[in-house]
Amino acid sequence: MGTWVHWVLYNLPPETTSLPENASGGNKLPTGAIEGKTSFGKPGYGGPCPPSGQHRYFFHLYALDIALTAPSLDKPALLKAIEGHILSQAELMGTYKK
Repeated sequence: MGTWVHWVLYNLPPETTSLPENASGGNKLPTGAIEGKTSFGKPGYGGPCPPSGQHRYFFHLYALDIALTAPSLDKPALLKAIEGHILSQAELMGTYKK
């Protein structure tokens, strides 16, 4: 099935150190944060639900020298928009199985 995007979130303020449980949607995200379109075809978080076995989940974090103004970018559009603006980046990989 390839890569499945569960959440696209950008414009987090630099002072953000955590997000509350169930932060997606509503008003629990920091001011200015924007949720982009996922593989579910809409903005917001969609949790893991692997059909079988153990699956890997990658979390990518980018520190940028710009804030983006475009609403609801999907992953490819977001990666294109941040080209040349990445100051630092990190990746975390976790696993999940039913």
